[in-house]
Amino acid sequence: MPRVIDFRKIPNPTSNNIDNSGKYIGKNNYWKLYSVENMFRVIVHSVLSVQISSDWWDTATDELVRKKAKKYKEKYLIRPWYTNQGSHDIYYIDLFDLEEIMRVNLHLFDVIIEDADQWIVKIEGVRLPRNIIAHMNFPSSNDANRIDVLYNDTINLFKYIQKNTNFSLQIP
Repeated sequence: MPRVIDFRKIPNPTSNNIDNSGKYIGKNNYWKLYSVENMFRVIVHSVLSVQISSDWWDTATDELVRKKAKKYKEKYLIRPWYTNQGSHDIYYIDLFDLEEIMRVNLHLFDVIIEDADQWIVKIEGVRLPRNIIAHMNFPSSNDANRIDVLYNDTINLFKYIQKNTNFSLQIP
C-alpha cells in the first residue's frame, strides 16, 4: 500500500489525495482520541459519583464548564433532527474540560488514581495534536506518537481502575 501524504504537500492534489488523507487520519488517529475522551468521561463520572454523589455535576464542575455544556446541549435540543450527544452534561464538553474537572477535584482523584496530577499533564500534552485532528488537519509523526502514547496509557489506566479499585466504572 502506498504511503499516504498530507494532501497539502502535493502540488496539485486530487480529491483522492484529500480522501486518502482523511481516511488515514480516521484510521490511525481520530478513533484513538475518541476512545481517550470517552474513557475519561467514564472515569471522571465514576470517580466523582463515588466520591461526591451521582449528581456531582453541579458541585464538582466549574461554572464556565457548566455554561459551555448547557450552551451546546441547548443547541442540540432546539434541533431535534440532529443526534443528541447524550443525556449527561459530560457529553457536551471536551477532553480539556474533563482535564479541568480533574484538576479542580484532584484531591478526589488522588484517592483512586495515585498519579492523577500526571494524568492532567498527559492530557494537556495532546491539546495541540488533538486540535489538529479535530480541525481536520494532518498530524506530524510526533503528534501522532503523542496520541498513541496517551491512548495506550489510558487503556492501561482504565484496566487498572477496573481491576484494582472498589468501585465499578459507570457510563454517564
